[in-house]
Amino acid sequence: MRVLIVGCGYVGVSLGTELVRLGHEVFGLRRSAAAETELKHAGIQPLLADITQPSTLAKLPPDFDWVVNCTASGNGGAADYRKIYLEGNRNLIAWLADCPPGKFIYTSSTSVYGQNDGSVVTEKSPAEPEADTAKVLLETEKLLLAASPDFPAVILRVAGIYGPARGHWFKQFLKNEARIEGDGARILNMIHRDDLIGVIIAVLKNGRPGKIYNAADDAPVSQLNFLKWLAAKLKRPMPASVSADAEVLRRRGVTNKRVSNAKLKAELKYEFLFPDFRAGYAAEIARLKTAGALDA
Repeated sequence: MRVLIVGCGYVGVSLGTELVRLGHEVFGLRRSAAAETELKHAGIQPLLADITQPSTLAKLPPDFDWVVNCTASGNGGAADYRKIYLEGNRNLIAWLADCPPGKFIYTSSTSVYGQNDGSVVTEKSPAEPEADTAKVLLETEKLLLAASPDFPAVILRVAGIYGPARGHWFKQFLKNEARIEGDGARILNMIHRDDLIGVIIAVLKNGRPGKIYNAADDAPVSQLNFLKWLAAKLKRPMPASVSADAEVLRRRGVTNKRVSNAKLKAELKYEFLFPDFRAGYAAEIARLKTAGALDA
């Protein structure tokens, strides 16, 4: 298959590397040529364009069997989200219109679920986020799904990604900057980068256009229990507690829910490499110790 990965960064390069290993012809689209050497080293053919600038896309051949858009926002605000996600995907749809791919995957976020009661959410649960950035992500999902069936989009709602050199709470803990918010009962939902890659490939092969899948591991965990596990594993003290300001949390788009991956596992038969954070972070801790980047 000819595969285009849009936003070939932390997830995209590893995804492309695996697709190349599986025998596919892989192209990686980036806004700058800074990563060209890295892409070529991975066997990925670099393409230079900016999805927010349609004129740059028009210069590229649109004939791909599969397209994966895993563009990242760079931690921008709602305006950046609208430009990169909503307008970017709108531009991709227009660019690919004359030669649509067999499948188009968009990596959205579980932040589109606004639930705050600790309940289990599935793909059928209401998606009514309060955060402006999450509202843009939801609007982007609707744009892509509305283009079906002529445009075969599949939506992946991705939980917090962690893995080599990645993981917000883990990095905060290592820097002694992590804090327990209130009683620490808020639920964290995660997925290891390598499992996200496996999920994307499973969707490329067997996912149904026009459908939504949650991409999260088997074990949502409270912030308190996650930090307790890290403290015990690394033999370090627990972080201090701070008050949880409801308005601050709302502005940050913080939610509290348990994201179910049952549909993904049932329909695509995906088996997780790291079914919970313990397995994933044990591997990362071992990697850091081997590299001498973590105290024994």
